[in-house]
Amino acid sequence: MASRKERQKARQRKLARQRLARQESRRAQRDRKIRQWTISIMAAVAVIAIGVGTVLFVNHSSKSAAAAQSAPTPSATPSASATPTPSTSPATSVVAEPAQHCTYSSSPPAARKVGLPPAKPDDKATYSATIRTNRGNIGISLLNSKATCTVSSFVFLAAQKYFSNTPCHRLTSSGIFVLQCGDPTGTGSGGPGYKFADENLKGATYPTATVAMANSGPNTNGSQFFLVYKDSPLPPSYTPFGTITSGLNIILNVAKAGSDNSNGSGDGHPKEKVVIEKVTIKKT
Repeated sequence: MASRKERQKARQRKLARQRLARQESRRAQRDRKIRQWTISIMAAVAVIAIGVGTVLFVNHSSKSAAAAQSAPTPSATPSASATPTPSTSPATSVVAEPAQHCTYSSSPPAARKVGLPPAKPDDKATYSATIRTNRGNIGISLLNSKATCTVSSFVFLAAQKYFSNTPCHRLTSSGIFVLQCGDPTGTGSGGPGYKFADENLKGATYPTATVAMANSGPNTNGSQFFLVYKDSPLPPSYTPFGTITSGLNIILNVAKAGSDNSNGSGDGHPKEKVVIEKVTIKKT
């Protein structure tokens, strides 16, 4: 029979085992809770990340859409209604150049009734234009081999005296640097009563002396155009159809005077009024 001392030791060992078992049980419970908390936290973080990602995507999309609507129109870009406006997804040229057939679709109302340009352009011709303004003459070399239908429309409108006594209604001097013209109403919303497709957009850039079409979205060209007086970071959404060969200093002087900021800071009617008195075309 075990002595009292041995029974005490046996009891102590039993109590120690019980304490160890309880400690292990509590540790196991604690580990399970930690794992559960970790999983819950990770799940919450994942949900938050997805939510934040969605918000960022939506905001980015909204900003892209806003940029597309504002660019010459030029709104912060050139658009036919507000100014040249660059689009989020630049329209692409689908016509092989030089084009041998042009499609001009009715798009009323017309600021001045001129009818439609001929469907068959003179794709072999070389054209230059002189824009006579109240501040002097601006010479332009027209890119007939790269934007045939656009040039054909411009030549047609000049022959119809559509541009005569027409104000250049917009000057931008922040972000993009353009003078926009071609709307007889002077409001930025006038057009010739027809529209036509974009051209010459592949790899298009807008360095100093570029002449390009303003629009209100893909394939909405009409009569409004803009003259770039300083390199402008626009997306390839506006048909380049000419290059300024003389008279750039006239536009630079107008730009120095600034705008009335009627469309926002650095965007509005030029303070020094520019009026196109006449556009003449030379064909060779």
